[in-house]
Amino acid sequence: MCRWAAWIGRPIFLEEIVSRPGHSLIVQSHQAERCPSAVNADGFGVAWYDHRPEPGLYRDVYPAWSDPNLAAVARQVRSPLFLAHVRASTGSAISRNNCHPFAVGRWSFMHNGQVGGFDGFRKQADMGIDDALYPMRKGATDSEAIFLHALGLGLDDDPIGAMARAAAQMLALSERHAAAPLLRLSAAWSDGQGLWAVRYASDAAAPSLYYRYCDEKKGFMVVSEPLERDADDWTEVPTGTVCRFLADTVATATFRPIPAKARAA
Repeated sequence: MCRWAAWIGRPIFLEEIVSRPGHSLIVQSHQAERCPSAVNADGFGVAWYDHRPEPGLYRDVYPAWSDPNLAAVARQVRSPLFLAHVRASTGSAISRNNCHPFAVGRWSFMHNGQVGGFDGFRKQADMGIDDALYPMRKGATDSEAIFLHALGLGLDDDPIGAMARAAAQMLALSERHAAAPLLRLSAAWSDGQGLWAVRYASDAAAPSLYYRYCDEKKGFMVVSEPLERDADDWTEVPTGTVCRFLADTVATATFRPIPAKARAA
């Protein structure tokens, strides 16, 4: 399982999430506490928004704690909205193209979790990606497939509904191939204006998700696990919930995959 963190609010330096806190994302990359894998050493990445609609993107295959370039970037780059991720592979190769976040146009996406049995139906999953988007398929992960499915299912117009439809497609493929666990999803995505995050699982083991409003910085931190050992002021997102964050508000709703029959009704 991976670890990730995101910010939306007044511009802050990436290091205020990535490296400075006592339980920062870099610390979590080798000392995670709320996931089965304590070490997330299969690459890292950051997507950030600033002066252009498209996010900047920096990814590499090294463990986050061992790359001095990440520390230098985090110390210098300031942004009002960014996504950061450390990876623990669930089967796909360790390569830059498989590192999160993924970005297409103005959208960025990162994921912690898995689609059960994905290696056995990767071809079928890829065939469901919209033809216009398939050239964007650079890696081999289930996470990138979820993102591209969501883009093709209307992410621009309906960020929550499109993700629910993409989740349903992956869940249906997993069910068809009798793999378990079928779907575990803790993900965040952004268009540079808002930030969405979801926690869902088809079993009882949904990956963790928390958020906290920071009065002093005027914004929301959204994380796989709290950035301090004392988590009293963090809100745990219930399983089956999607959140939409703006700089000063959060709205929550029930999240469930929307199967094909429900979409056609």
